[in-house]
Amino acid sequence: MERKVAIVGAGISGLLACKYTLSKGFTPVVFEARSSIGGVWRKTLETTKLQTPKPFYQFSDFPWPSSVKEEFPNQFQVFDYLQSYAHHFDLLRHIKFNSKVVRIEYEGGSDEEMQAWELWGGNGEPFSCKGKWNLTVNDTQLLSTEVLDSLMKVVDVTQVYQVDFVILCVGRFTDVPNIPEFPPGKGPEAFHGNVIHSMEYSAMDFASAAEFIKGKRIAVVGFQKHALDISMECSAVNGEKNPCRVLYKTEHWNVPDYEPWGLPLAYLYFSRFSELLLHKPGEGFFLSLLATILSPVRWGFSKWVESHIRRKLSLEKFGMVPKHSFLKEISACLISTVPEGFYDRVEKGSIVLKKAPKFSFCQKGILVDGENTPVETDLVIMATGFNGEKKLKDIFASSNFQDCILGSPTASVPFYRECINPRIPQLAIIGFSESISNLYTSEMRCRWLAELLDGTFKLPGIKEMEKDAGRWDKYMKQSSGVYYRRSCIGVLHIWYNDQLCKDMGWNPKRKKGFLAELFEPYVPSDYCPS
Repeated sequence: MERKVAIVGAGISGLLACKYTLSKGFTPVVFEARSSIGGVWRKTLETTKLQTPKPFYQFSDFPWPSSVKEEFPNQFQVFDYLQSYAHHFDLLRHIKFNSKVVRIEYEGGSDEEMQAWELWGGNGEPFSCKGKWNLTVNDTQLLSTEVLDSLMKVVDVTQVYQVDFVILCVGRFTDVPNIPEFPPGKGPEAFHGNVIHSMEYSAMDFASAAEFIKGKRIAVVGFQKHALDISMECSAVNGEKNPCRVLYKTEHWNVPDYEPWGLPLAYLYFSRFSELLLHKPGEGFFLSLLATILSPVRWGFSKWVESHIRRKLSLEKFGMVPKHSFLKEISACLISTVPEGFYDRVEKGSIVLKKAPKFSFCQKGILVDGENTPVETDLVIMATGFNGEKKLKDIFASSNFQDCILGSPTASVPFYRECINPRIPQLAIIGFSESISNLYTSEMRCRWLAELLDGTFKLPGIKEMEKDAGRWDKYMKQSSGVYYRRSCIGVLHIWYNDQLCKDMGWNPKRKKGFLAELFEPYVPSDYCPS
């Protein structure tokens, strides 16, 4: 009996889900709202580069071409790499482009029946003879062109597909902008200039973007990768005459490179030895004791990296030394790279940094709390991220699933192995939970999910899966402190991958020799299919 699998999104996670479900004999259908693959890499800023070293951001069985020499490829090289992967494994013929999934609805047991289940889906299996998902899909190409038939009636742009299993690969960093809330009368409506989200700026073609910012007094709100890249583009166009002001809430340990004092960062945070220094979810007494004994080494690693960043970027000079540790930064998946020359431009005056924990809008621009003089601007670009939670929640027709998909707002998302919500049957989520290298992590999750669909292993009961999610929640809060984010495995890639490997019946130790296993960093190629 053929099982129908739907994959929502043709970004990196969607491509991987397609490839690995195909490898198990399924015939997936991938629904992509846009006209091409690539997700966030389909269209981004002109200056954007990969911020993870290339060896950690590659498919396990499809290395980067030898023509790409850079350690941090640019957006065009990344997009070409993804396209090559899709062509190599013949994935494009399984993708329905310009097909936006606007709603998914489960057809099976009632809410009361599902609440009584002790096993996922009632039977612990990924498929059920009773349960189906109905996907409502809009043709975005027809919608965008407002096609009319000869009688001037709107052409039907909606179709409903019924499938046995759904894999949501909708991502967290597109489509739904995260806009801070402001008191009445103190939001963007009070400002006489323009306020846009970084998503709108990124969508412009490069020439139009340069013309749009030319000659304007610009304020960029945010201090993560997108904000830094946009401020560099603004300063390149306007120089010191109209400096770009960057308003930030918190200083961060943004890295200038991945070799602090000449030692690759991967040896400090991506080896088995480095993970022995950390307390881990589900660890036993011995590993807990070892992590406690080795805590001075853990502290030393963090200070080693911090001293390198402080010196190389001259953070003291600019008052940009964070109050938290680098370990908390990387554990919360907040780490990002500083564009080359960023602080040089700060020193020359074409970029001005201004701390603004809270602010509001006024006619002339932005008014930082506690100050009387506004930051006068013509244009405010909100590089404040995306509301991935709303995007994931809103796709469900069921209010019950909307309520349970993300769990409590004060806990990590309740996903077993960061993929399965135990309370939602016949569905998996790939690419929502973060890591330091999302491609690396998504591939492992897709391989795990393909084995689950193929019947290689079964999931534990719902209560046990929820307990496991609770253990990860506790770890994330302890490791990240006040910088805790709700869905990030931090620097426990190997520990996490070991769990996936054990589920699949694989040997989790992938290196040759004791010393290599203990001290060499783990990279995607270590998990290359045999």
